[in-house]
Amino acid sequence: MSRIHSGRKGRAGSHRPYPLTKPEWVTATSEEVVEQAVQLSKSGRSMAQIGQTLRDGYGVPSARSVTGKRLSVLLAEHGVKPEIPEDLQALLKRVVHLQRHLETHPNDLSNRRGLTLLESRIRRLARYYRQHRRIPETWRYSAAGAALQVE
Repeated sequence: MSRIHSGRKGRAGSHRPYPLTKPEWVTATSEEVVEQAVQLSKSGRSMAQIGQTLRDGYGVPSARSVTGKRLSVLLAEHGVKPEIPEDLQALLKRVVHLQRHLETHPNDLSNRRGLTLLESRIRRLARYYRQHRRIPETWRYSAAGAALQVE
């Protein structure tokens, strides 16, 4: 599959399916994993950081294989799911970083084009999330709003 704003093909391809059964060597129960995930989320960690901590610190290779549900679903059931999805939040963080760079280097035209493409990607992703009701219907991207949401 090709990329939108470049002539290259990208690196997408088939991946080995992740096993959905709990490995025998995992000793944690489903309730323990959920409790640890909720606790980590309340401390301000993102879902990727929670999964990494569960993997590295608690020996849980996949919360989904232990609990039978995705991490985002588990956090939503316990009311600690972030209001903006993690991938959209990461794009907003990149936009703020690029905006700060362009304030000090206004003639950096390649990064100005990169900012335009990044804002376009945010608008497309936000449209998708509004249609699937994962962000509020009134949420719109703005450069000033992105800086406020990131900080």
